Amino acid sequence: MTPIQADQTPAATSTDAALATALTTVRANIAAFAAGYPDDTTRGGVYPPRPATDRLPAGANRGWTTSFWPGQLWLAWELTGDEEFRVAASGTVASFVDRVERGIDLDTHDLGFLYTLACVAPWRLLADRGARDAALAAADHLMTRFLEPAGIIQAWGSLEDPGQRGRTIIDSLMNMPLLYWATEQTGDERYADAARRHTAQLRDQMIRPDGTTFHTFWWDVVTGRPLRGSTQQGFTDDSCWARGQAWGIYGFALNYRYTHDESFLDAARTCADYFLAHLPADGVAYWDLDFTDGDDQPRDSSAAAIAVCGLAEVVGWLPDGPDRDRYRERADAILASLAEAYTPVAGSNALLLHGVYDWPSSIGVDEGTLWGDYFYLEALARKVLPGWTLYW
Repeated sequence: MTPIQADQTPAATSTDAALATALTTVRANIAAFAAGYPDDTTRGGVYPPRPATDRLPAGANRGWTTSFWPGQLWLAWELTGDEEFRVAASGTVASFVDRVERGIDLDTHDLGFLYTLACVAPWRLLADRGARDAALAAADHLMTRFLEPAGIIQAWGSLEDPGQRGRTIIDSLMNMPLLYWATEQTGDERYADAARRHTAQLRDQMIRPDGTTFHTFWWDVVTGRPLRGSTQQGFTDDSCWARGQAWGIYGFALNYRYTHDESFLDAARTCADYFLAHLPADGVAYWDLDFTDGDDQPRDSSAAAIAVCGLAEVVGWLPDGPDRDRYRERADAILASLAEAYTPVAGSNALLLHGVYDWPSSIGVDEGTLWGDYFYLEALARKVLPGWTLYW
C-alpha cells in the first residue's frame, strides 16, 4: 500500500483536489450511513437509507449495489492509510457473510459485483478468511445460474421463472472476475471455464455489427440457440444504452486480463471506439448514446466513470503507440470533466451527481449513484496509485 499524504505534493493538481473532495465525502458518509446501507441512488442529491421490506429492516444488505459502499472504503484506505477507513470497511464484511449464509437476495448474476468488492477485496488486502469463504460461497451460488447448453449465466430471477429463463445482460461481464478468482483460489477450472464461455457468448451475440451493444440477450435454454436482443434500461431495443456500452469496455477488458484471449480485448476496444465517437462536447455521455449535444436528455455520469476505468484497463494492455495514447488522453479528459462539472454542491453526500439509474422507469434520474461514486473513486485511484492491484 502506498498511501497519499497531503504534504507530499507542494502544488495540488486537479486530480489531487478532486481526490481530496471525494475522500472528505467518503469519510463523512461513515457516520451518515451508520451501520446500514444507503439506497441505490440519491434523492435530491442525498442518499436515503435502503428501504425496508416485509422481511428486512431499512438499511439491510439487499439489492445489487450495496458492495459499492465498502468498495469506496477499501479504496479510501488504500489511498490514505487512514485506519478509520479500514475499520469501517472491515465492519461491512459480516453483513455479506450473513447474506450468503442466509440466502438473502442471491437470485442474481450480480453476486460478482457484490462479493468482489465486499469480500475479495479484504481477502486480497488483509487475508480475511471469513471474507474469502463468503466470496467462494457466492461464486458457488453464481455457478448454479450457468445454463447448459447455451453456456451463459442467467441474469435475474429464479431459474424456474419463464420470464427470465435464458436471459443475460451486458453488465454480467463485470461479474466474471469472481469466477476467475475462485479458480485461482481452489484450482477448480469449472469457474473460469464458465466465465470464458459466458464472455464468448456475449462477444458473439451482444455486440452489433456497428459496435453498439444490446443491453440484454436471450438464449433458448433447451437448444442453446441465440434468440434475440432487447433492452431493459435503454431508449429502445436498437439504441445503445450508455452504461451498457461502458460495461462492455470495462467488462471485456477485465475478461482479457484473466484469459489473454485477444478477441476479448478487441471487443473492449470496439465498445470503446463507439462510446468515444458518440460523446457530447464535454465527454460525459447522455444516458443513451443515441443522444448528443442539443438533446434535452439527462447525462449519465456513472457511465462516464465506468468508461474511464475501462479505458484505463485497455491502456494497460496495449503497446506504446497512438492507440494507447488516444485512449489514455480521452480517459483523462472525461475524468477531468467529471471532476470539474459533475461533483456535488454543498448538501449532497454523493461523490458524483447527474447520473441515471433507469430512465424508462423514472428511477434515479439526474441523481448520484452508488456505482458511479465507486467507479469515480477507482478512476482517481488508478491515476494516483500506479500499479494499484485491482479488486476485480
